Amino acid sequence: MRSPARHNARVHRLAGIVLLLVATGCTAVARAQPALVGVLGITSEIVAIEQRLQDAREVPVRGFVFRRGTLSGRPAVVARTGTGKVNAAIATTMLIEHFSPAAVFFSGTAGATDPTLRVGDVVVGTAVAHHDIGQQTPKGLERRGPRHPMSGELESVLLAAPDVLVEAARRAARKLTLPPTEAGAPAARIVEGLIVTGEMFVANVAQREELRKNLNSTAVEMEGAAVVQTCRYFGVPCLVVRGISDRADGAAPASYQAMRVRASENAAAVVTAIIGALDTP
Repeated sequence: MRSPARHNARVHRLAGIVLLLVATGCTAVARAQPALVGVLGITSEIVAIEQRLQDAREVPVRGFVFRRGTLSGRPAVVARTGTGKVNAAIATTMLIEHFSPAAVFFSGTAGATDPTLRVGDVVVGTAVAHHDIGQQTPKGLERRGPRHPMSGELESVLLAAPDVLVEAARRAARKLTLPPTEAGAPAARIVEGLIVTGEMFVANVAQREELRKNLNSTAVEMEGAAVVQTCRYFGVPCLVVRGISDRADGAAPASYQAMRVRASENAAAVVTAIIGALDTP
C-alpha cells in the first residue's frame, strides 16, 4: 500500500509535467496556427467568397457586418464594402482596426483595358494606381500619386503589391484551372498586371485606350487602389484580384450585368487558392 506522502509527491510531479507540456505544447500549437486574413468586395461581387467561407458567423461592427470563419483552411474575415474608393477605404480601416489581419485581399470584377483579355479572365494586381488623381491642364490630366495622410508627401503613382502575396498568387495559378466562360471557349486565364482605380465606371473606348496608352494598365475598376493605399498606411500587405466582366467600352454596362457573376466567381476562386498557397503563419 502506497503512503499518502508518496502518492501526493507523485501527483505533484505529474501536475508539474502537465503544466510544462501545456506551457510548451500549447505555445507550439499557437505558433502553427495560420494567421487571419481579410477579404473585401462590393456587395454584389463578394457573394462568391462568402459562399466559400466555412463555419461563418456574423460580427457586427459599427454598422458593418463582418463574417468570420475559415477560408481555404485559414481563419478569415469577409466584409462587403460599398462601391467606390471612399466606401472601400472605410471598410478596410474597420477591418484592420477590429480584426488585425495579416493580409487583405480585394476580390471582384473589372473592365479590361488590355485588348488581349477575354471576359472571365482574372487579373492579379502586381501594382495598382489611382487613374483620377492629379492636375487637370489644357493638355489633359497630369497624374500624380496619392499624398500620405500625415506627412502630405507624394507617393508613387504605381503602388506595387508585396512580393510575398505575388509569389503566393503565382504558386496558386500554377495549380488552378478556371472554367471557360461559355461552352467551347478556352479556359479563362490568370494574368498579372496593373489595375487602375477611379470614381467612375469606365464605358468609353477613348478613356480605355488612354488608360492603356499612358499607364499601360491591364484593367480598370473603382476600389482597389484605395484599399491598397489604406493597407499601406497601416502596414498590412494587400493584393487586388479582379475577374474581367467587360471591355470598358460602350457595351460595358450590359456586359457587366451579364457577366458579373462569372467574373466574380473566377476572382473568388483565385483569391481562395492564393490564401491556400500562403506560407504559414
